[in-house]
Amino acid sequence: MALLEPRDSGVADASPAAEPSDGETVLGRSYRALSVGIVSVVLLIAFEATAVGTAMPVAARELDGVALYAFAFSGYFTTSLFGMVLSGQWSDRRGPLGPLTCGIATFAAGLLLAGTAGAMWLFILGRAVQGLGGGLVIVALYVVVGRAYPERLRPAIMAAFAAGWVVPSIVGPLAAGAVTEHLGWRWVFVGIPALVVFPLALALPQIRRRAAGPVGGAEGGREGSSFDRRRIRLALGISLGAGLLQYAAQDLRPLSVLPAAAGVALLVPAVLGLLPRGTYRAARGLPSVVLLRGVAAGSFIAAESFVPLMLVTQRGLSPTLAGFSLAAGGATWALGSWVQSRPRAEPYRERLMTLGMVLVAAAIAGAPSVLIDAVPAWAVAVAWTFGSFGMGLVISSSSVLLLKLSAPEEAGTNSAALQISDGLSNAILLAAGGAAFAALGGGTVSHAAHTATEASASHPAAFAAVFLPMAGVALVGAWVTRRLKAAP
Repeated sequence: MALLEPRDSGVADASPAAEPSDGETVLGRSYRALSVGIVSVVLLIAFEATAVGTAMPVAARELDGVALYAFAFSGYFTTSLFGMVLSGQWSDRRGPLGPLTCGIATFAAGLLLAGTAGAMWLFILGRAVQGLGGGLVIVALYVVVGRAYPERLRPAIMAAFAAGWVVPSIVGPLAAGAVTEHLGWRWVFVGIPALVVFPLALALPQIRRRAAGPVGGAEGGREGSSFDRRRIRLALGISLGAGLLQYAAQDLRPLSVLPAAAGVALLVPAVLGLLPRGTYRAARGLPSVVLLRGVAAGSFIAAESFVPLMLVTQRGLSPTLAGFSLAAGGATWALGSWVQSRPRAEPYRERLMTLGMVLVAAAIAGAPSVLIDAVPAWAVAVAWTFGSFGMGLVISSSSVLLLKLSAPEEAGTNSAALQISDGLSNAILLAAGGAAFAALGGGTVSHAAHTATEASASHPAAFAAVFLPMAGVALVGAWVTRRLKAAP
């Protein structure tokens, strides 16, 4: 749910925007069109995330691909890693306008491909194309903020980004569920691209005027220069490695050890080259901040991806009601983000992050309780409101701490590491969850789950094997929060 930090965006090197007049806000005359436009892009991404998650169980079932369910999510995260690196390089050298426009177009093309797919592998390909576009867009947006807004207004526009998830979190699942039930799941995908026109028309002229050209200005000599090929190769290694691991996790045959080994061989040097030294061992300070971001995001998103499927197949809920179980989480996530932003919370930031991870772990561990018939299905919704509040505390605070621990000239690189940790953990933990789900027979739902009665006869242990380990990962994150302060 959280917007990811920019990959190698160069925000720290951006030329400062002109200070607004006293009382000028992000919705003042100078910034209104730009603010509404880029927040509309965030709304589009948020609506896609919430709406598609609601329609996904039906899509996977009708395409006879529930066994490959995790691929539809991890494919997005895997390709987004490469898109983020590419967007950062592109934005640094030629400005954010190109990657933003290309990213939105690619994102829309992926939606159309997924919505018209006749087989599960085509559906997954469409999700992968979406991920590439999403990676391009999210980095370019943060570069725009860094270049077009003065420092005084940046917290306000970031808060607007977080608030942009609230309405889609509530309306998205309901709208997508209704469309899925009455028109079909395909309309959820093919209808979203129509929403692209408004933010493009409103924001692009303002971006061209305020943030076009290479970061730092033409005098920096970076325009037209070649990309950092080493970082591009490392990013490609991460994407390919994560994809191979996901494939091996879903195949579960003896020969799968070969793609798994190849994936590890690609991932290890790439991760070591792009993340701060000591991240894997939770070294104090910045490495632990980067590690925590991945642990928190990966465990929560991997678990959340299976919530609608569990409610549809195990409790017989409609897609609308299953999606609604996650709706309140958007509001409590924003509330958690707001709480950590209060000046009075600053001395207690690390403690709030510990509380946040405990709430996340409790929510994930409590979700599979609905596999017991005596537990009401709405218990998931209650658990997820608390878990989402915890995520609001942790994700926003990790961004604050990252900048606090970064020298100005290292802010872009360190933000890149934070984003890599976020996206990579999503892909890897989804792969692990998908492997556990498939190994315990979760994929057999696709052959029988055409009615609620038949669906309930599937294997509930497959869902428990996803949620309980992710709760354990979140508890590890609670321990990491004790190592966020730099060593004296």
